[in-house]
Amino acid sequence: MMQEQDFWNDLNRAQQITQEAKFVKDRLLRYNNDKSRIEDLEVLAEMAREEDSEESYTEVISEVKEMLQEIDRFRIETMLSGEYDRNSAILDLHTGVGGTDAQDWTEMLLRMYTRWSDKKGYKVETLDILPGDEAGIKSAAIKISGEFAYGYLKAEKGIHRLVRISPFNANGKRQTSFTSVEVLPELTAEQDIDIRPDDLKIDTYRASGAGGQYVNKTESAIRITHLPTGIVVQCQNERSQHSNREEAMRMLKSKLVELKERAHKEKIEDLTGELKDMGWGSQIRSYVFQPYTMVKDHRTNVENGNVNAVMDGDIDLFITEYLKRSSNEEVVH
Repeated sequence: MMQEQDFWNDLNRAQQITQEAKFVKDRLLRYNNDKSRIEDLEVLAEMAREEDSEESYTEVISEVKEMLQEIDRFRIETMLSGEYDRNSAILDLHTGVGGTDAQDWTEMLLRMYTRWSDKKGYKVETLDILPGDEAGIKSAAIKISGEFAYGYLKAEKGIHRLVRISPFNANGKRQTSFTSVEVLPELTAEQDIDIRPDDLKIDTYRASGAGGQYVNKTESAIRITHLPTGIVVQCQNERSQHSNREEAMRMLKSKLVELKERAHKEKIEDLTGELKDMGWGSQIRSYVFQPYTMVKDHRTNVENGNVNAVMDGDIDLFITEYLKRSSNEEVVH
């Protein structure tokens, strides 16, 4: 029995080494490609200087801007060296203070992260969603699959605050709403953890919601409670109870790993850190629609006045600045 276990351990280790080797090889190839591209740009710049035409200069400037963006992305990914940074991510969104406006705000953030993921080429899967009473959603869990998804999105963990004229208020008053965003790494096979069956309480229930827009209406939804910590996860998006159970277990393991990362805290409230107070004074970022337009990250003081672009998924500015400053320990928590 021990020999069989040693065999599987050795096999897993060999697979991990192979994956690491491929990762290093891909990064070296990317570095060499970028180096060649810079050399080509130097030639292009020299040709533009000789031609002395506006069209040539415009082409060079455009190429340089693209190259600088690529270098910045490469630099950020080099900094993402945490154990789970290369993993896919699970996002949990929960409505905070603000009533119907907050539920609408939660759905707006869900759309923002979906748009951002699409631009990155990541795959988005809805794991669970609870529609709001009148509009929007009360909560949602989505999986964003792709290399470095967690590394990037961990910058989004916290309370997001919206200020706007409420479309649900007949008097046209300004409304402030809050939504919490929790980000967890999806574990790979090598990072898997064991959970005692006796520590789990598993319930099945009928999936409910707005129908085809969000979930499949089946009787296969799964809710799992981890008794020692009180962590609760649920999944109702898959058609079979077995698939929902597997996905819910992956979510639970991700939350337990995050819990362990946070100094072995014993309560689920500690897992979310600053998410405990889903209201005033706890936001990491504010999105102001009226009386002016501005999105400001309170940890880095980075701002963007184009709120529509941000809501369409243009959030790389906030993410990269947070990651840069985090690596230098300059972020205000």
